[in-house]
Amino acid sequence: MDTENAAAGRPGADVDPAAEGRATEVEQLSEAPAVAREVFGERYDAAVRYTELLATAGVQRGLIGPREVPRLWDRHVLNCAVLAELLPSGITLCDVGSGAGLPGIPVALARPDVSVTLLEPLLRRTTFLEEVVRELGLDNVTVLRGRAEEMVGKLAVDVVTARAVAPLDRLAGWGMPLLRPHGQMLALKGDSAEQELADSRAGLAKLGAVESSVIAVGEGTLETSTRVIQVKAGESPGGVKAATRRAKAARAGRNASVRNGERGRGGRRRSR
Repeated sequence: MDTENAAAGRPGADVDPAAEGRATEVEQLSEAPAVAREVFGERYDAAVRYTELLATAGVQRGLIGPREVPRLWDRHVLNCAVLAELLPSGITLCDVGSGAGLPGIPVALARPDVSVTLLEPLLRRTTFLEEVVRELGLDNVTVLRGRAEEMVGKLAVDVVTARAVAPLDRLAGWGMPLLRPHGQMLALKGDSAEQELADSRAGLAKLGAVESSVIAVGEGTLETSTRVIQVKAGESPGGVKAATRRAKAARAGRNASVRNGERGRGGRRRSR
């Protein structure tokens, strides 16, 4: 028996020795605020289930601190979901260092029209994310294991999001190169937002940023609004180095296609 998955509350597990402990954790979870129905609409039930999974399997696997359970709704799930206010319709989004799926999963729940990629390097976290996506039936979410630096030239999106991943200067170095021209990076920050932005402006310019500001979202919806650093890219997101890496990846992709085409035709080059 896979006792680790059973104990962690893996969806579909037949035997669950930790059921009593999880029941206690769910009891500590506050009731969904009334505003959650407005934010998540038809996916409200899925949002409730996701929050329960954070309170149980998320805690047991070390993705969420046990002290966070009573404030999961206000401080984590809804705090992230209101990021959807800043998203145009039908865009693609990558949540860098997604962890337990914050903010990517709440955004995907609130905005079914947005295609979300949860990018996370650690196996135990991607395993949790895959289970959550499967149980909630999120057809607009893809889980991808890897680091942002490895995805330049392989992944290009309209929006990059991140929460509690790294200081802004380092985060921008990872996230900006994944943007399409004129895309934007949205970093959820707290009271340090203005100072981080001020300290990072020169570096952001080198990474192809043309505009940056601190925005409050969720005003009128949440008791405490969410502070977001919005960084808009120009023609060359990530700067010169990222453009070079993207061009190199594109050439490698074209060469691979040519080689695959030759093998598919069964032809060989004649030696001279």
